[in-house]
Amino acid sequence: MDLFSMSQEDQRLEDIINAQRKFFRTNITFDIKWRIEQLKRLKQVVIAHEEEIERALFQDLGRTKVESYICDIGPTISEINEMISGLKRWSKPETHFSGWICFPSTITKVYKMPYGVTLIVSPFNFPFVLSLGVLAACISGGNTAVIKASSKSPACTAELQKIIAEAFPSEYVNVLDGGHDVADACLMQRFDKIFYTGSPAVGKHVMAKAAINLIPIAMELGGETGNWCIIRKDADIQDAARKIAFFKSCNSGQICININQIAVAEEIAEQFIEALKFEFIRQVTAVAENNKDYSHLINDDAFKKCEAITNEYSSKVVFGGRGDMISKRFAPTIIYPVSHNDKIVKHELFSPILPIVPFKDSEVSSILDAIAEREHPLALYLFTKDKKWAKSVMSTLQFGGGCINEVGIHHMVKGAPFNGVGHSGMGAYHGVWGFREFTHPQTVLFGRRWFNLSLREHPYTGKYEKIKLAILRKLEK
Repeated sequence: MDLFSMSQEDQRLEDIINAQRKFFRTNITFDIKWRIEQLKRLKQVVIAHEEEIERALFQDLGRTKVESYICDIGPTISEINEMISGLKRWSKPETHFSGWICFPSTITKVYKMPYGVTLIVSPFNFPFVLSLGVLAACISGGNTAVIKASSKSPACTAELQKIIAEAFPSEYVNVLDGGHDVADACLMQRFDKIFYTGSPAVGKHVMAKAAINLIPIAMELGGETGNWCIIRKDADIQDAARKIAFFKSCNSGQICININQIAVAEEIAEQFIEALKFEFIRQVTAVAENNKDYSHLINDDAFKKCEAITNEYSSKVVFGGRGDMISKRFAPTIIYPVSHNDKIVKHELFSPILPIVPFKDSEVSSILDAIAEREHPLALYLFTKDKKWAKSVMSTLQFGGGCINEVGIHHMVKGAPFNGVGHSGMGAYHGVWGFREFTHPQTVLFGRRWFNLSLREHPYTGKYEKIKLAILRKLEK
């Protein structure tokens, strides 16, 4: 983009932000009933455009109607419903006793204040729920929003623009198309809050740009070293294989909370791999690259990345390892055996490729140590009948969220927060946690004019010192 067009883009962004800031200052977004009306409007247009959303998801990702509903449409509606039902309760100011040290001003209120004009940067893999689901939290908090949608999923971005333009005026919500240049232009602007979903590498860039204007941010990141699944020798092998095959083939593995690598007790490794092969074949067929029910990779680069990995590990590919460049479908691929120190398990794959790391069940602590030493993952999954061990692991390792004897569906639990920590994210959202993420708790003490004590006033020494200290120490107990 040349300097002239860059200046035009900057001016366009400034005009959008200025219009939204002017709209925000009318205070209309502070009204809770009005926010609920906007959430209902958002829900209505999503439902009204369900077929168009399905077509866009098929065009960009090869999704079927069922997969589109499971992954994007249903979760978006569910998130909006939770906001509608809970907003009145969540938004009420909290009343606190100020404490005797503040006497006679004993009443303090905490108001849930909107930030103002927000920027939502959404990814290609779940283009609707990670745009509109986050927008629902933004609206519930009383903010305006600029959504920078992904250029990698053009049909979905175009549909997002259509939906939002039908539902809201641009001074309230606006959707931008474009690549990294547009994203960078957005990051140069002074927003009041940024919510970014994407990779840790780009997340660092977003933080650096936000720091210039001290903009508060929330980020959902995939996790630099990928999410682990650990299968102990006492696990239900068929159950684990069935669930993992579903999850790894969903959206062609392009899911931030998906399993990046599996650590399997070597005592059951061969048995598990055979069960996993069977489930991949049962669920997506042996020739997955020809299965039109199986979603495809987002672009040629993602496909070539899968090819490069499987070529590098060709001697260890025990299932899959092939694809169709034209359809961009790449078969679920099992790579075995792999060391827990191999480079393939030290970065996020974001694909249907699944390395398997064997370990002695009695030495499972070595796997846990490897996970703990690396950057915090977004998710962790355990398969075992030893619930005591599983609970201990889940309550001592640091990661975003996870499941015991399940995969992925923890992010669907209403009322529970979702996000990562460190290299896998910061902040949290879903339900009330999304409302909290898009509001600032503002504390206001209500002062009284009568019965004010001189305790906090000078003099502090002399005959007043002992009595004031005695009273202060008593009040602080």
